[in-house]
Amino acid sequence: MALYKYGNRQPKIGKDSFISETAVVIGDVTIGNNCYIGHGSILRGDYGSIKIGDGSAVEENAMLHIEPDGLLELEDKVTVGHGALVHGKLIKSCAVIGIGSVLGFDVVIGVWSIVAEGCVIPKGNRIPDGKIAAGVPYKIIGDTLDRHKEFWLYGKQLYIGLAKEYPAKFERIG
Repeated sequence: MALYKYGNRQPKIGKDSFISETAVVIGDVTIGNNCYIGHGSILRGDYGSIKIGDGSAVEENAMLHIEPDGLLELEDKVTVGHGALVHGKLIKSCAVIGIGSVLGFDVVIGVWSIVAEGCVIPKGNRIPDGKIAAGVPYKIIGDTLDRHKEFWLYGKQLYIGLAKEYPAKFERIG
């Protein structure tokens, strides 16, 4: 894994978290327990701070960053999909940020909310708890239902399992 100190800002990694050797974690980034930080992802806490809660997954090629002196917080069991660009402010517990979506500065995503693939949420917007946002720019298209929660709980547990298994099973062979 590529962990970088930036001045006096240094990453802190929780227990049983996996950070890919091709991920880049810079500066004031706190990663909780049982997290998965995927291949090619970049977490930049060089002039802002990032806090990732327990059981969260930042999937491959996602980019997390924040404005100077700002805080980007992902609460527990947040999923950030492949290739997402997150400047945001707060992503509450169990929320899902879809593949390739973009969250501008100061965006807040509610508990159990889902941001669909490719969705763009401009600066300063708020998605209420339990809502589904989709489109460019976003619109609220529905409510998070029990079937969505079941599916995403499975996915979240899958990544918690991967974080535990990767150190033993992931081996460079070439």
